[in-house]
Amino acid sequence: MSRRARRRAAGGALRRVLLLLVVVAVLAAGWAWQRHRGFADAPMAGIEAGDSVLVARGDSLDGVLRTLREAGVDPGDRLQWRLLARELGAAGRIQAGEYALDPATSPRSLLLAMRDGKVLRRNFTIVEGWNIRDLRKALAKVPDLGQETAALDDAALMRALGHAGQHPEGRFLPETYAWVRGDSDLDVLKRAHAAMAKALDAAWAARAPGLPLQTKEQALTLASIVEKETGIAEERPAIAGVFVRRLQTGMRLQTDPTVIYGMGSAYTGNIRRSDLTTDTPYNTYTRAGLPPTPIAMPGNAALRAATRPAPGDALYFVAVGDGSGRHVFSASLDAHNAAVRAYVQRYRAQREAAPK
Repeated sequence: MSRRARRRAAGGALRRVLLLLVVVAVLAAGWAWQRHRGFADAPMAGIEAGDSVLVARGDSLDGVLRTLREAGVDPGDRLQWRLLARELGAAGRIQAGEYALDPATSPRSLLLAMRDGKVLRRNFTIVEGWNIRDLRKALAKVPDLGQETAALDDAALMRALGHAGQHPEGRFLPETYAWVRGDSDLDVLKRAHAAMAKALDAAWAARAPGLPLQTKEQALTLASIVEKETGIAEERPAIAGVFVRRLQTGMRLQTDPTVIYGMGSAYTGNIRRSDLTTDTPYNTYTRAGLPPTPIAMPGNAALRAATRPAPGDALYFVAVGDGSGRHVFSASLDAHNAAVRAYVQRYRAQREAAPK
């Protein structure tokens, strides 16, 4: 074989070796890529429904992986996490907070959530008709919500909220509020207070002309009474209309919820005739006009009803007594007394029919 032929043969062998190396490298790269994709999108082992991971301020990716392992989660290879973090632009951009985990959570989904700050949001609902005692008691029972107000009385609480001297009753809008790990009961109350102020301003700005209410605070008080008198949303304007006409004609409101509120802890579930004649600042049987403060947290529907009551001539109402929660409205005392007698008869019949 000539020298030229030997060189051609050697060159061909080298090309074949290089081609083989390229093929091997491509195959290896493909295998590594598939392995990486499999890692990135595979659910992490050890996660149960309802789990979460808390990322502290300043935590690195290694710190997050350590936290996962301490919680019994197998996050997999650290190098793969670093490669994935660079690929997703999450390296150095992990945000503090609590992140939801479920059995389908993959490294990719968790890194994206931590990069974008999609922290776990929990909800707390203020129920229409709660009073301030109900609200504070419910907040104190929320797991993982910081407690800043436990040692504060109502006056100190309002100072902490930046509203010193304001009575707390009725000042927090019944809605569902989202909160995140690290928030406190004070944070929730601040949002609820701001929401009520906004809702009250809107209702007062849209009020009907000629109302016997001098301030939006009086509207809030009336709305709280309406809230406690009925749970039927479509009845609230009619209830408000009765109270507005009573205020306009100088009649006393004579509403049991205000009496109950004035009794405080002395109320045990029943209101007696003697309670109606025992004077307190909230007894609207013994005192004319509105009570000095709201008696509960009114929702938006009650606020609108108090500021835009239904027209009519009814001055009285009493429960139907059929379990619907609805009321019978009357324009005269005679008609009202007849409705009361019908209610009593229905109530007695239901008790007699009840299983012994």
